[in-house]
Amino acid sequence: MTTAEQGSTGTPDEAKAEPGPAKTKPTDDLTTTQHTLTIGRKKLRYTATTGRVVLRQEVLTDGKFDGHVPKAEVFLTAYTLDGADAAQRPVTFAFNGGPGSSSIWLHLGLLGPRRVVSGDAGELAPPPYGLADNAETLLQHSDLVFIDPVSTGYSRAVEGEKPGEYHGFTRDLESVGEVIRLWTSRNGRWMSPKFLAGESYGTTRAAGLAAHLQDRHGMYLNGVMLISAVLEFGTLDFTPGNDLPYALFLPSYAAVAHYHGLIPDRELADVLADAERYAGGRYPNALAQGNRLPADYRAEVITRLAGLTGLSEDYLDRVNLRIEHTRFFAELLRSRRQVVGRLDGRFTGWDADSAGEQSVDDPSFRAITGPYTAALNHYVRAELGYLNDVPYEVLSSQAAKDWSFKEFENQQVTVADKLAEAMRANPFLRVHVSSGHYDCATPYFATEHTLARLQVPAELRDNIEVRYYPAGHMMYVHEPTRVQQSEDLAAFVRAASNR
Repeated sequence: MTTAEQGSTGTPDEAKAEPGPAKTKPTDDLTTTQHTLTIGRKKLRYTATTGRVVLRQEVLTDGKFDGHVPKAEVFLTAYTLDGADAAQRPVTFAFNGGPGSSSIWLHLGLLGPRRVVSGDAGELAPPPYGLADNAETLLQHSDLVFIDPVSTGYSRAVEGEKPGEYHGFTRDLESVGEVIRLWTSRNGRWMSPKFLAGESYGTTRAAGLAAHLQDRHGMYLNGVMLISAVLEFGTLDFTPGNDLPYALFLPSYAAVAHYHGLIPDRELADVLADAERYAGGRYPNALAQGNRLPADYRAEVITRLAGLTGLSEDYLDRVNLRIEHTRFFAELLRSRRQVVGRLDGRFTGWDADSAGEQSVDDPSFRAITGPYTAALNHYVRAELGYLNDVPYEVLSSQAAKDWSFKEFENQQVTVADKLAEAMRANPFLRVHVSSGHYDCATPYFATEHTLARLQVPAELRDNIEVRYYPAGHMMYVHEPTRVQQSEDLAAFVRAASNR
């Protein structure tokens, strides 16, 4: 029976107006566990805290303060060394990119105390995959806080709020910055050396946050770690009329072609040096001339590009000297009916149509998605004790689709100015940049182009260090690179901590 049929004396409209159950106010749902990691003869005892923290916003209505209103619940995992002096102990806030990516990759691939066993190009591990202790974890030198932005991981807008409000450049900086401020304040870490570590779009976020944290919260950082960096989107944008990316991608194309045996009898270092010289000189000069390019100069360019990329002279002629990246992935190994990876050109796979003009899928991304997703979903429940039935969004397609750069309307998306601003305001800020030679998503020569034009005085240029690895975008899937990169990041944190 309905309520009215059970004898309600009110009108039907009044019955419909009866209030439902009161909404539950969002609260933090953090779980804490204790762990020990044995590294050689040393035991690393640490505390893991994982779960969602509530982000609140000060709300004013008609000039009146309405309180701190819950807006979102952000998932994080923090690792803190037991018994450490908080004032001396560094802390690193880490996140990935996308936009729309969770922090799973840096968390379980490089920095955290546990890591995925996923295999590498040509030697992939089969399901059900595995987890192992990470003897090279940065936790030896810094506490770690992994942050999943709203709509990624287990992070969500609260009931009644719009998740799309967080799918944009500024709101993303503000929300992640607020998580960092909250964690720092609640854990008494304002006097600790502080670092950001971002990968891919996470480097865009990190550069923006370096300035935002200074300007909004007066929080000055010791260092920023940019892994597979993208600070100027114009360097990656193959929009008609923008010839810059064609030159900046060339050394990465050469690296991938060399890896697959299409540039024989030469060392990789020699090939890269050759490609860099050409990409920094005669090649962009030729592209800039357009239809004014003399026939003999054009023929020279075609021959040089063929020698550097493994592509045929006929193909290079037909694409008018301009190699677009998704077309390169499909064309390079077409004779083998394979495509190469965008994130990591060492990986190969197959498209349904071996005659397609562009690659449809990225075999390097497909190779690592399964191992990382399985590992995270197991690890967070079985080892960290956090239970949540919401799907863990490794990569939110909706956030990526909705992402807004409205702040950059009619101009290039860039945070190079933000990073330079932060460095000028804080001359002690150190910057580490990691690049993979086989990364065709954020190619290393494009990063060099941006860094060379960074508006910082000569006195601060030594604050930037750059490291290169024989791997791709998630360079740590290559085991020798993972070990070396871990050493390099540890050295950077030690040097920049000023302790």
